[in-house]
Amino acid sequence: MSDKADRHAAIRELVATTSIASQDDLRRRLLEQGWDVTQSTLSRDLRELRLARIPDAMGRPRYAFPDGGGEDATPTLERLLPQLLVGVEAVQVLVVARTVPSGAQPVAAALDAVGWADILGTIAGDDTVLIICRSPEALARVVKRLRPLCRGHA
Repeated sequence: MSDKADRHAAIRELVATTSIASQDDLRRRLLEQGWDVTQSTLSRDLRELRLARIPDAMGRPRYAFPDGGGEDATPTLERLLPQLLVGVEAVQVLVVARTVPSGAQPVAAALDAVGWADILGTIAGDDTVLIICRSPEALARVVKRLRPLCRGHA
């Protein structure tokens, strides 16, 4: 294995067995195992591994594979959105998707990965995703698909 592959394996193991709340926490734990990585390298690793910061059962943030997978896993909307998405509002060709704190980035990444033809692009903050749709008709289809995936939707 290469250094990068070994480091990714160490990150996967830590995330699977320990509650990691921040990059600093993960960096410290990696250092304990002999991996001295920079913040930029760690950020790139987290992106490549498709790790997301999601709330645990108590609402505290932690790194996890949203679909329970590993390096090649892409979070499925059906699993990820009910954990993170709390509301959807629309105007013209824009959808504002509200998430739990720190939930916007993984939601936007999952939407981008799915590649719905109706979505031109996404912009994510901490708890809000702006979804730009291709047309008013596309907006209606996107909203219709997202609303049932909101947290607590019956």
